[in-house]
Amino acid sequence: MPDCFNCGTSLDKIIAPVARSETCPRCGADVRVCKNCRHYDVKAYNECNEPQAERVLDKERANFCDYFSFTGGAAKESQPSKEDVLKQLDDLFKN
Repeated sequence: MPDCFNCGTSLDKIIAPVARSETCPRCGADVRVCKNCRHYDVKAYNECNEPQAERVLDKERANFCDYFSFTGGAAKESQPSKEDVLKQLDDLFKN
């Protein structure tokens, strides 16, 4: 079930192909964005696993990528939360 990359709201009622103007019903964020694409990967070159895709600078704004495949970014993104990172740093510098 796809989720909004921004707020995590379920987007299962949005029908593919996702229109560029589609927005999240809860937070209003654009839906056809890199962070909601199955090719999005923060560890990949240009944060995209599709080698033929053109570079997109703003991963949170609607774009015209021909390789967009909707999967929902909230469940996919594997970056640690800000709180987790701060806790790790705090633990690192404790005596």
